Amino acid sequence: MSTSLGCQFNYSGRRVLVTGGTSGIGLALAHAYRDAGATVWVTGRKPRLEDYSGDLDRLGYFQMEANDPGHIEAIARGLPILDVLVNNAGEPTPGGFERRFEPDTFELTVQIILFGPYRLAHALKPSLANSDMPGGASVVNLASLSSYFGMDAVPGYGAAKAAIVQLTKTLAISWQSDGIRVNAIAPGHTRTRIFDQVINVPEFIAPILARTPMGRFAEADEMAGPVLFLTSPQASFITGQTVPICGGYSIC
Repeated sequence: MSTSLGCQFNYSGRRVLVTGGTSGIGLALAHAYRDAGATVWVTGRKPRLEDYSGDLDRLGYFQMEANDPGHIEAIARGLPILDVLVNNAGEPTPGGFERRFEPDTFELTVQIILFGPYRLAHALKPSLANSDMPGGASVVNLASLSSYFGMDAVPGYGAAKAAIVQLTKTLAISWQSDGIRVNAIAPGHTRTRIFDQVINVPEFIAPILARTPMGRFAEADEMAGPVLFLTSPQASFITGQTVPICGGYSIC
């Protein structure tokens, strides 16, 4: 499903950074901002953008490992003015699925999902404060359905994503005086490369579809419209909110 929602917004002359923007939801968001006229940078772990496949035309690139001080400093130095930061990068089980309850794996997951986005946002706060975006600069964090529901498959990820919801509220209060709005989205089950690994496992898929009123999974580009709205002047009185985009899963 291609929604092309980004074309309904005008981001001409705006500067946007989408972390983890080389695939999945991140790439869909990068495309939407790019198509709406913004200058867009994405981050990834590989040394160069050319090391990735897919439509990466007209995207700038920064290498970034979560919590790497050198990478974060380089990004802040390279983006002295920023209008939008989308904290999308993450990994649900970086230590391996079978080790997900091991303390070291749990801690590593929280470092990637929670500490990394906070460190980057903190480093880029002066750049966001330099924005002249009508309605203010914006940070959009990626929460998750696991922010609200216990999910045995991703214990560290769920704990960190729950903390992202609270961090979003805290930064929204603290950074308003600098003209920065902070919101989040909580995507539902979305067709990405990672999710495609289980798409044909009935015992995993059937309960999700049964609970989702819309009876299907999201496409990555269905996240674009809500995110571009949240960072637009039309959403100038919205901050501290986490918006579920889940086909109704969270209401059942």
